[in-house]
Amino acid sequence: MKKYLLLGVIILAGWFYFHESPAHWRGMPAAHDPVQAPGPLPAPFLRGDYTITPLARYSVTAVVLSRDRYRNDRGADISPVDLALGWGPMSVSSVINELKISQGGRFYEFSYSAEPPLDQRQIEIHSANTHCLPADDAVRSELLSVKRHQLVTAEGFLVEVTAADGYRWRSSLTRDDTRGGACEVFWITSLSHRSL
Repeated sequence: MKKYLLLGVIILAGWFYFHESPAHWRGMPAAHDPVQAPGPLPAPFLRGDYTITPLARYSVTAVVLSRDRYRNDRGADISPVDLALGWGPMSVSSVINELKISQGGRFYEFSYSAEPPLDQRQIEIHSANTHCLPADDAVRSELLSVKRHQLVTAEGFLVEVTAADGYRWRSSLTRDDTRGGACEVFWITSLSHRSL
């Protein structure tokens, strides 16, 4: 009997862990596009074995469409989390609920069952996969506690990351690109989040 009870608890816990509850807020909580500015910028600096070169100042308020935790890939030591972020029409709950959103391998993907809830191009230019590089332990702690469907506000720099062995990870500098190289590599100096 105990064996079946334990199995039931495991199944129920798995369901709660993987079940995606729908978004339920009203309005457009992240109405504005991210803000990118050319400078002034700090000089390149070192973080462990990496050189971080700021490319642009960047700030964003957005809904977390999905989050993915990384521990084992090359960038995990400086970027432990990717956030798929949505703003403008991609922060509206009725739109988000009609999309299947997933992340993996440092990419973000969306799909829909019949007709898209929004023109596909509008989905693309109002959302982005964001590689999050916390500037310090306080930002890292805040980042690791962010959950799906929360509203986040973050400031910092879009950056290029390089290493002596030829490794290079460069941020996109536009919100209208897609596919490889379209993600933001975001050095985050401040971060806050709240439930909607």
